Amino acid sequence: MITVDALSVQFGGTTLFSDVSFSINETDKIALMGKNGAGKSTLLKIIAGVNKPSTGAISAPKGTVIAYLPQHLLTEDNATVFEETSKAFATIFKMKEEIDALNEELTVRTDYESDEYYKIIERVSELSEKFYSIEEVNYEAEVEKVLVGMGFSRTDFTRPTSEFSGGWRMRIELAKILLQKPDLILLDEPTNHMDIESIQWLEDFLLNSAKAVIVISHDRAFVDNITNRTIEVTMGRIYDYKAKYSHYLELRKDRRAQQQKAYDEQQKMIAENMEFIERFKGTYSKTLQVQSRVKMLEKLELVEVDEVDTSALRLKFPPSPRSGQYPVVVNELSKSYGDHVVFKDASMVIERGQKLAFVGKNGEGKSTMIKAIMGELEFEGSLEVGHNVQIGYFAQNQASLLDENLTVFETIDRIAEGDIRTQIKNLLGAFMFSGDDTTKKVKVLSGGEKTRLAMIKLLLEPVNVLILDEPTNHLDMRTKDIIKDALKAFDGTLILVSHDRDFLDGLVTKVFEFGNKRVKEHFEDIKGFLELKKMENLREIEK
Repeated sequence: MITVDALSVQFGGTTLFSDVSFSINETDKIALMGKNGAGKSTLLKIIAGVNKPSTGAISAPKGTVIAYLPQHLLTEDNATVFEETSKAFATIFKMKEEIDALNEELTVRTDYESDEYYKIIERVSELSEKFYSIEEVNYEAEVEKVLVGMGFSRTDFTRPTSEFSGGWRMRIELAKILLQKPDLILLDEPTNHMDIESIQWLEDFLLNSAKAVIVISHDRAFVDNITNRTIEVTMGRIYDYKAKYSHYLELRKDRRAQQQKAYDEQQKMIAENMEFIERFKGTYSKTLQVQSRVKMLEKLELVEVDEVDTSALRLKFPPSPRSGQYPVVVNELSKSYGDHVVFKDASMVIERGQKLAFVGKNGEGKSTMIKAIMGELEFEGSLEVGHNVQIGYFAQNQASLLDENLTVFETIDRIAEGDIRTQIKNLLGAFMFSGDDTTKKVKVLSGGEKTRLAMIKLLLEPVNVLILDEPTNHLDMRTKDIIKDALKAFDGTLILVSHDRDFLDGLVTKVFEFGNKRVKEHFEDIKGFLELKKMENLREIEK
């Protein structure tokens, strides 16, 4: 059992959280929840030993292994994918090398009675006991199994890690963590750079092969599938629920309702006493009663209601100009880069008002198809964009297109029209820009903040075809709910590239699957598609 005891963290006079205590048991799968800035990542770093708390301590039994996957990381570029992943077993290999070297030394030494000789024997015994207590493992087979699960093909194994994007390097680091079989795995947004199949593989691994896990994630379905406990960080303290995420939401709602009731009653009582004090403060016969009530109010511990949820904000797209009946028609489209075929003879007809998802492993052509629709690349076959189609496009590089010299508020104020103008501050607040944030220049924002700002900007432009490429990567769950509701009410055509099943669920009614150089049309929603995929995968395993 790992114990978090009376942790407090202060930054420049501000208390992030204080007196936080809880225990982590060996089978706990914990979701760490709370709004952005509440201190979730800080708490994870402290448990990992990366950061130090202002006060308090983490204690664990001797030999406990804690492995941590941060949100952003830098891997070295001096190894292939397979070599880098094999570093997970570095300590075991080192142990074996030391045992061999010491045994070799014992064979050549002749000072059998010396202290040094006995020390070597003791060291060999100690190391051998440790080494042979580890289950016999075929390390290469283990590395291969995990890498394939993470979405790497066998031809990737010998490629240098420097050829891979940040998202794929994140998977290599995650593979190393999983192979170490630690006592506690700490994951900060592990699914941001994964496709649906890799997420399902990771879920299965964490449920069936991992010991304790703490995860921060905005992927609601992922969190719900793997956790059995939820710890919420809010307003400097924690609430610990022995419940998975969806059940925690209900319990939290009840807790806040009770807090609100207690708060309202206390405010009423305060108002009544203040009125009494004001009314009788100069009356001699009531002096003692007035003083008594003043003292009572001074000592009163005020009831706090946890952060107000702004999810009541209703985001509405401007009415979309009417497009032709078929905004996008693709016929026998093929795209290759040299000898590498991305997809061949792809056809699709997208009707006005349809909401559909492009899904499939990374690198199978989803973004390529979007670039073709946007007219950004050449291809074989035909692709027609229909009459009066006005496309709004959100890509991962959208943030870089913002005017860096405007403030956050000015960026939105310049394009907002109609009723939404009176709600700009609320809208920015819903996307986690509050107080002084709104006057910051775009140039000083982080990558995540720029992404959120670009998203708001897109939501306010009058378009009739929306193409969103991984729009939810930097958004918390509340913000995702706001966008999802707005997209449901959007009267234009929607194309979504996303691995966030919860976001797609109830939003899209058709799925185009990219894989094996083909594009396959599925007439199910995302739930139906996933059920079908799981069946297909099972049949493939049986084969």
